[in-house]
Amino acid sequence: MKMKSVDLSRAGCGPLLAMREAQPKPPKHQVLEHIRAKGAVPRVEIAKALDISPGSVTAFTSELIQAGLLQEVEGRQKETGRGRPRVSLAISREAERVIGIKLSDRTHTAALMDFAGNQIHQASISSDGREVGTDALIDRIGGLVDGLLAETGLERRDIAAIGIGMPGLIDHDNGMVVWSPLLDSRQVPLAALIKSRLSFHTLIENDTNVLALAELWFGKGRAMQSFALVTIENGIGMAFVLNNRLFRGVRGLGMELGHTKVHLDGALCRCGKRGCLEAYLADYALVREAATALHVQAVDLKNPEATMQILLDEARAGNEAAHSIFLRAGRYLALGLSNIMQVFDPERIIISGERLTFEYFYSKGVLDEALAMTLEASRFRDQVEVHAWEDPIWARGAGALALGYATDKAMEAA
Repeated sequence: MKMKSVDLSRAGCGPLLAMREAQPKPPKHQVLEHIRAKGAVPRVEIAKALDISPGSVTAFTSELIQAGLLQEVEGRQKETGRGRPRVSLAISREAERVIGIKLSDRTHTAALMDFAGNQIHQASISSDGREVGTDALIDRIGGLVDGLLAETGLERRDIAAIGIGMPGLIDHDNGMVVWSPLLDSRQVPLAALIKSRLSFHTLIENDTNVLALAELWFGKGRAMQSFALVTIENGIGMAFVLNNRLFRGVRGLGMELGHTKVHLDGALCRCGKRGCLEAYLADYALVREAATALHVQAVDLKNPEATMQILLDEARAGNEAAHSIFLRAGRYLALGLSNIMQVFDPERIIISGERLTFEYFYSKGVLDEALAMTLEASRFRDQVEVHAWEDPIWARGAGALALGYATDKAMEAA
């Protein structure tokens, strides 16, 4: 077999730190995931890192090579002495392919990924932001996926699974959309319906959770055991990673920071309840208040993006009313961050999302106020950071969800 030459310094993907749990994954599974995380690694280093005997590593990797999941590669190393470079192991990229999809009220984005977690191709279609029926949403998903496959010359049978991230209350374990602003109905068994219509094994997840997976697999979260992620978009989202895994709550519907209550009998949220944090911080909440800061004719409820930009321009130009809207929203964000610090005590809080272009949401004043509300706040002084991502990485996070499933199925057969 001819070995391929690769750069051993390539980053790989997936968590870099071992899980702390009573029942970890089987050793062979750990070996494969360690190789994926490192990109390419010699057998001796695998044995050392996982505390597995060299003989066991050799046996496991031989089985995984035979199954087509791993391949031997010859690393290009610096010339430090005599002899050939050490043979390393890497993921066989073409062993499986998955698709990750991010659904939103503005754009639906899909990313095609290989078994090593690399993005092969991406595609997107626009969304008009209106609620649609289940059949219409599945049609859009099908059109997006078929377009992606047509551009890459693949067929549906070439895809092991698709992962979908979308806003709302998502029961991941049962593939159920309990509620989403993208759908005009509730309690929708979306994963099963997509599988029936499009013939893909489908996993669905809250969109903030898939962004947390993107951080865990491809971002700064790779080197952290636990962290919280807060997103500021058209809505407010939160995800929590505990011991390298998403923590969803007992029924999978937890971490809904945007729907925690911050005001009794307060402003109306798009979920239908009153007093939610989101009702004071999300795009639609600020657009609703824009009429008090702008001329009424400048407020276009059908085009919140344009209205938000006008509101921001006015605030930067010195319009006190517009400025006060953002300052108030920033104070509510500080309240939400303080609650996270107090309840979860995370290793790090990462703030992300489209609205990070609005400096009012990540200013020093927001963090200072959050710390001022928090007991023993010094522990968080340098533990809050801003990390802006664009749509493709959300889709890659959804792809990581599908890749986890595809890996489990491949390991069952190996």
